[in-house]
Amino acid sequence: MTLDRFYPIFDHPDWLELALPLGVRLVQMRIKDLSADETRALLARSLDLCRAAGATMVINDHWQQAIDLGCDWVHLGQEDLDSADLPAIRSHGIRVGISTHDRTELGRALSLKADYIALGPVWPTILKKMKWHEQGVDRLALWRQLCGKTPLVAIGGLSVQRAPEAFAAGADIVSAVTDITLHPTPSRRIVQWLEATR
Repeated sequence: MTLDRFYPIFDHPDWLELALPLGVRLVQMRIKDLSADETRALLARSLDLCRAAGATMVINDHWQQAIDLGCDWVHLGQEDLDSADLPAIRSHGIRVGISTHDRTELGRALSLKADYIALGPVWPTILKKMKWHEQGVDRLALWRQLCGKTPLVAIGGLSVQRAPEAFAAGADIVSAVTDITLHPTPSRRIVQWLEATR
């Protein structure tokens, strides 16, 4: 299946009620620091909203919840891979996206036949403290060569203005978090993203 080129990441289904009616068709739900029951309830609501809108939802980290809820996609970081049951995930027909930051991690993602590979942070990001400095568009271009036909996601410090540069370097998909969630008018920003990526 072909994924949409715009891939926002949200931490609550309330964001979906804003984004989906505007035309967002690919979204990641990254829900952290809540109980298992709270997480499940928010993910279930998010999945219902996405299915009603015909959008693809990716669950960050919570692979068991993805199995239980019948979600089609899960995104795993390198640490998540250490504990995730990939055979179980795959046996349920769930596709897997994997975060990468260096050549070793990329090799791991390729060996596991990731359904997409994310590289980040391409630009400096304020989303979370990371041991990796900005990767830059040159690294994105290198990843494009090394990933073959596997879809490549650019993440970290992305903005509407930087999206064309990421695409030019070889990204298939651009992901945004704080450029939307911290924007004074998030709905207007989402529309700008959709115009820049369609």
